[in-house]
Amino acid sequence: MRDILQGKLGFGTAPLGNMYRNIPEEEAIATVDAAWESGIRYFDSAPFYGAGLAEMRLGEALSKRNRNDYILSTKVGRVISDELEDPSARDLGEKGGLFEFGRKNKIINDYSEDATLRSIEQSLKRLKTDRLDFVYIHDIAQDFYGDEWLSQFESARTGAFRVLTRLREEGVIKGWGLGVNRVEPIELMLDLEEAKPDVSLLAGRYTLLDHERALQRVMPAAVKHNMDIVVGGPYSSGVLAGGTHFEYQKASTEIISKVEKIKRIADRHQISIKSAALQFSLANPAVAAVIPGASRPERIAEDKDALSTVIPTAFWKEMLEQELVAPHAPLPINVK
Repeated sequence: MRDILQGKLGFGTAPLGNMYRNIPEEEAIATVDAAWESGIRYFDSAPFYGAGLAEMRLGEALSKRNRNDYILSTKVGRVISDELEDPSARDLGEKGGLFEFGRKNKIINDYSEDATLRSIEQSLKRLKTDRLDFVYIHDIAQDFYGDEWLSQFESARTGAFRVLTRLREEGVIKGWGLGVNRVEPIELMLDLEEAKPDVSLLAGRYTLLDHERALQRVMPAAVKHNMDIVVGGPYSSGVLAGGTHFEYQKASTEIISKVEKIKRIADRHQISIKSAALQFSLANPAVAAVIPGASRPERIAEDKDALSTVIPTAFWKEMLEQELVAPHAPLPINVK
């Protein structure tokens, strides 16, 4: 993926699916426009985000752009039905109520070959495009399926893995991988002889607040297997950007306390936590891009500024001294 990206900052569209709140249509479109005007050319979405709402909004905003000028990814594993359901009553594992303000269309979990092809066909219509660049297999992990996650993984292995490999070989897509909030599914996939993923989206597991487990196996394995990592959720569901959520739920007092410690250090060195968060994620050699989400146009400028801010070496030294980053984590500057 990194060979065709035009920059390391992309745009994640989960918030445009009315995550946490009912976002006006014009505000959602304006946010995508702001991302485009800032130079962002990589956009990621998923049917799961508001039962197709995020894809529809992204498709509308990008329909006035030249398709050759941007990179587009979405996900499979959920088929959106015309049948309606109560969004607040959906069983989303640890992510309950995440898109209760989204569309009411029923979301059907299905990682089979037929469902994968059907999901792609639906996404192309919602995104108003004739092709996808990258496709992620969505959420085959513990946070959504608990003890059943391995059976969902096996369904994807014999279904989505194989059909996406075929589509890549046929030149229909440029690559595929997983889009998950846990490291274990990526580790398991990379251990398979048959799977040759190109890129995977790892959300929330390589951030300032949570990175030690990913450092142990999945990041080195990604480099070994020549698989790029896209970091999603670099602000840990918002708590690193002034929000109150961590892991899509209200942040605990322990997490808030840790964020406050980081903020005090950042303030002393006159930088923003956003700068530290984005640049930390990108410092790992496995990472090709980082895709923070936004639902307000002004957030895009903040992200661009955060990426270009020069962070003093002394900041990272203090973070290490306070044990707020793992001692073996790659940093934006060598402070060892």
